[in-house]
Amino acid sequence: MIHTTIGDAGHLLTIIAFASALLATFAYFKAALAGTPLNEVTSWKQYARTVFIVHAASVLGIVFSLYWIIGNHYFEYHYAWKNSSLSLPTGYTISSFWQDQEGSFLLWIFWNVILGSVLIFSNRSWEAPVMTIFALVQAFLTSMILGVVIPGLDLKIGSTPFLLMKEVMPNLPIYKMDPNFIAKDGNGLNPLLQNYWMVIHPPTLFLGFATTLIPFSFAIAGLWTKKIHEWVRPALPWALFSAMILGIGILMGAYWAYETLNFGSYWNWDPVENSSIVPWLILIAAIHTMIIARRNATALKTSFILTIATFILILYSTFMTRSGVLGNASVHSFTDLGLSGQLLIYLLTFIVVAVGLLIYRWKILPSDEEEVSTYSQEFWIFIGATLLCLSGFQILATTSIPVYNKVAEAFGGVLNMALPADQVGHYNKFQLWFFSLIIVLTGIGQFFWWKRVGKDKLHALYNPLLIALLISAAVIVFQGVKEIQYIVLLTTSIFAIVANGTILFQIIKGNYSLSGGAVTHIGVALMLLGILFSSAYTKVVSINNSGLMISRSAEFTNNDNKENKENITLWLNKPEKMGDYMLTWRDVRVEPRHIPGYIPKSWVDMIENDYHAVALRDIVVNEKKYNSKGDTIEIYPENFYYEIEYREPSGRVFNLFPRAQINPRMGLVSSPDIQREVDKDLYTYVSMVTNPTAEPVWSPTENFTISMRDTFFVNDYVAVLDNVVRTEEVEGMKLGEGDAAVKAVIRVLDKDNEYVITPSFVIRDRLVARKPEVNKDLGFRVQFQEIDPSTGKFTFAVNTTQRDFIVMKATEKPLINILWLGTFVLVIGFVMATVRRFQDFIKMRNKENVTVDKKKSKVKAATV
Repeated sequence: MIHTTIGDAGHLLTIIAFASALLATFAYFKAALAGTPLNEVTSWKQYARTVFIVHAASVLGIVFSLYWIIGNHYFEYHYAWKNSSLSLPTGYTISSFWQDQEGSFLLWIFWNVILGSVLIFSNRSWEAPVMTIFALVQAFLTSMILGVVIPGLDLKIGSTPFLLMKEVMPNLPIYKMDPNFIAKDGNGLNPLLQNYWMVIHPPTLFLGFATTLIPFSFAIAGLWTKKIHEWVRPALPWALFSAMILGIGILMGAYWAYETLNFGSYWNWDPVENSSIVPWLILIAAIHTMIIARRNATALKTSFILTIATFILILYSTFMTRSGVLGNASVHSFTDLGLSGQLLIYLLTFIVVAVGLLIYRWKILPSDEEEVSTYSQEFWIFIGATLLCLSGFQILATTSIPVYNKVAEAFGGVLNMALPADQVGHYNKFQLWFFSLIIVLTGIGQFFWWKRVGKDKLHALYNPLLIALLISAAVIVFQGVKEIQYIVLLTTSIFAIVANGTILFQIIKGNYSLSGGAVTHIGVALMLLGILFSSAYTKVVSINNSGLMISRSAEFTNNDNKENKENITLWLNKPEKMGDYMLTWRDVRVEPRHIPGYIPKSWVDMIENDYHAVALRDIVVNEKKYNSKGDTIEIYPENFYYEIEYREPSGRVFNLFPRAQINPRMGLVSSPDIQREVDKDLYTYVSMVTNPTAEPVWSPTENFTISMRDTFFVNDYVAVLDNVVRTEEVEGMKLGEGDAAVKAVIRVLDKDNEYVITPSFVIRDRLVARKPEVNKDLGFRVQFQEIDPSTGKFTFAVNTTQRDFIVMKATEKPLINILWLGTFVLVIGFVMATVRRFQDFIKMRNKENVTVDKKKSKVKAATV
């Protein structure tokens, strides 16, 4: 049965959400207009709130409808079929909600509803102008999922997630035979998104995107209502909150990339990555200028510009990643759903409104009467903000190259500009120096901010500088840092830690709530140190010393055979030396549901195109029996885990389980496994595997007729028939009273190991049965064919196949835990600063409310 009701309800609610957002925009606009009579202002506000509540309820209804479709596996809907499947566990089913454009837009709309509701009830004095901007943004966002075609114009507005499969793909032959056809299963979730970070990273990142609207709305409201200074106080805590959430979202994405992707790092300067970090850098610059905006006119003007730029850059990044303009330049970008025109209108509308209003009000913005002194707090904040903006501009200028090409193409020109071949090297070349300067300024700036230094009294900086130089010299010698750019980054980061630590120690004794800035700066400095050592001094330990080329594919031969030199081949159960480690690939494993860890693939018979398997033996893990032989168990069918045993010279042994998936759309999708130590990470992934689901291709049968103790040769191995003995048990066969069975004991000699193979010959119910034995380590199959009592000879049929192997790469990332420690310290600093600013704002708001109430009381008394 096709469940059309829930889809129709979702689509209707989308139309209601769009219409109510437009009505709320108009109502709040009327309430905010200076010429609106006071009694009408109250009426318009009340109406606007009611309409916004309707909008919020509609959005929640849309979210519920889409979740209901996905969670109940209604594969008649294209969105559910494209992004989910029956085999997905609950967490990944939730992730499939925002895998595609419509769902991620809906996630953004949802967060705006939550934030808008908070603003309505937390800041009534700014409600009308701020919510006008909020509601207008909501109208644009809901239009993206509207999915309405205007009759006569053939103009489509938005793309709805509530389309049926037969509406999206009406020409499929199956619909001619069965108009009510429903797919039994869905396409599934992108394998790269099947990670627990993808359950929390996108919601956090989109909350960060949504929160940038709040300081932007306050800035526009301030310009609109001529409250030139007043907007900063309510906007600043929200700007800090936005920077914290957006930063956490970016860091979550970096950690997801480190754990899931196999490029060996956490940041690859991908255009989509860049499009999220540039607004964050500009927002950080805006926060610093907002802190001094109330006492410095230049800082106030700069705060307007940077706050507006932050939100505009969020819209620009949305346009880049969703319009299809990036093409193949990014692995993260969405395909174009025909929304590029709408996105462009969205972007240009807010550029025109914001920039136009800023220009219109520029004349009434105050100006400084005298220049800022070099020894003032303001000067050092300006320098830091300028460097942050320059850093963001350099990233943006390069990332936008595909946009330049599209613009030129739209005007009939051809640029043919290309992104740098070595993107990591290109960006690092600039950003390393930018952040060396930025991080040293965090230390110097703190001393000026707390007035520990000034004109003719710089001596307070001497001790932190001396301590930093001594520590840096020791680290440089001990760690062998030789490159000048790394020495500079190392020294400036250590100086920032010492300088901010000195200030932190001094102020924490008085009021710890004032120390958020120093803690945040220390976190950034620690992150830079972790990035320096874990990236610049990554050591490849899987050096190929065999002298053999692993693959002739471009992936392996590019850059002077780089991957051929940095990967090693492991054969099943055959030890291989790798640096200080002795490696052995032990097994292929699968991940069962409701059972901890991974189990050998040979324990189960996987059911094709299903998430179930039949147990071929009792499933016992950690001495606990979970299933009996013959039971049907649930598994994660797409992923395979390669058990690699690491043995250290000390005798310590540990196992890693890098993941691989043979995906019909994407080929081999591999994810690393990481052995975490205090001083380093050992990062391992497979770059080539034999297909674990493919049946082996056997060579033509070769027969060997031999006597006891005879030697024969199979491939490169020496085999010896040691014995033929009677047996009472044959695996997979039940022997009766009149049945007989014997098994041959064949010893196979390898260079390093000795294997025993025992094929069986069975006489059962007067019929001959032959039970072959397969040895995957050796890549051959032996079947006991005949017994000749007259000659005492035995005949064996032997087939060979390609032995199972994997190609893997392993790297050591030194001191990477300093990076993760820095992220933790950074977040703590942001929390401290955000809480403090919210507390200050609430105190001031309450004072203003008391004053307003007193004025109202006086007016009422005078009237009476």
